[in-house]
Amino acid sequence: MSGPDPSRVSGPDPTAPAAPALDGLRILDLATLFAGPLAATLLGDFGAEVIKVEHPRRPDPSRGHGPAKHGVGLWWKVLGRNKRTLTLDLSTPGGRDVLLRLAATADVVIENFRPGTLEKWHLGWAELSAANPRLVLARVTAFGQYGPYAHRPGFGTLAEAMSGFAAITGEPDAPPTLPPFGLADSVAGLATACAVLTALAARERTGAGQVVDMAIIEPILAVLGPQPTWYDQLGYVQERTGNRSANNAPRNTYRTADGTWLAVSTSAQSVAERVMRLVGRPDLIEEPWFATGADRAAHADVLDEAVGAWIAARPRDEVLAAFEKAEAAVAPVQDVRDVLADPQYQALDTVTTVADPELGPLRMQNVLFRLSATPGAIRWAGRRHGADTEAVLTELGLGAAEIAALREAGAL
Repeated sequence: MSGPDPSRVSGPDPTAPAAPALDGLRILDLATLFAGPLAATLLGDFGAEVIKVEHPRRPDPSRGHGPAKHGVGLWWKVLGRNKRTLTLDLSTPGGRDVLLRLAATADVVIENFRPGTLEKWHLGWAELSAANPRLVLARVTAFGQYGPYAHRPGFGTLAEAMSGFAAITGEPDAPPTLPPFGLADSVAGLATACAVLTALAARERTGAGQVVDMAIIEPILAVLGPQPTWYDQLGYVQERTGNRSANNAPRNTYRTADGTWLAVSTSAQSVAERVMRLVGRPDLIEEPWFATGADRAAHADVLDEAVGAWIAARPRDEVLAAFEKAEAAVAPVQDVRDVLADPQYQALDTVTTVADPELGPLRMQNVLFRLSATPGAIRWAGRRHGADTEAVLTELGLGAAEIAALREAGAL
């Protein structure tokens, strides 16, 4: 039997480029600094239409964070990518009305005001869900929407301290160490994007939206491992161990003969054995304590001395080649200059180049992961404050006179 006539088969054209995975999804990003906006960025990278709503006179402070070029904040270029920008004062009657009209057309609203702020402006869940019962409202705050700390101001630094991260980071005889970047905010941003997609998946079954309550103090605790369970069952409190691990050894950074640093990990028993054979100490494999990661960690001084001495006698490239041949895990300690030159990152296009009308070509991290059929993309870098206000409001159905009146009233 012959197959069907291709000219008469209905369905998508297999030669046509696929729409992005989140094409058709509309997100209102009302949040600032940094977890909420990062969640919106991650979703925008995969095709969601993101409208960044900023105060007309107080834009997202990330526009001024960190180094700038020609007065243009570079952090914003990354955090604001793939977002249209709209100015709106939500505390004004005009701003409130426009936000409700936008919410009626949206799938997701992401906000990070202190609990009760949206309600004070009559833009809480009751009003938003009345405008759009299918809406997902993601509320990202330091401490969540309830509890004794809910109304306190807070940033990711407090989460890094409260969660136990700082307590286990640093050298044993040194102070607790905070990360030099927004770790808790970044983890919460990833978690918020996941939570939003989970709520949207539920909406496919129920037809109704819901509220996502994301407390920044929680996701970082979730990635710190089973510390609460260890303490609950054993009374065990993890302590600072520097670069070492309490669960395996050798695990550290070691300096080569030409002055560079390498990181070695032996989480698998077989890898630990390969490393010791490589560095000329197979005798240590026969020690009774070598059979488990925890026992090896208890003898880290012996193992570090063996590995460190071997690496210290050889240049970087020789060490890397020897480890690769032995199928043992090693990596150079790289700064951003090394990252940009690294052949693996280059092969993955992990840091890509984006054309920008303000700064010209600029490099930034690419989308977070690769999809074979519906890949994400950076369509543009962060845009100027309020660059799309007229266009968004016109698409919403507002006429020139209405827009002018809103500007006159200070709502835009």
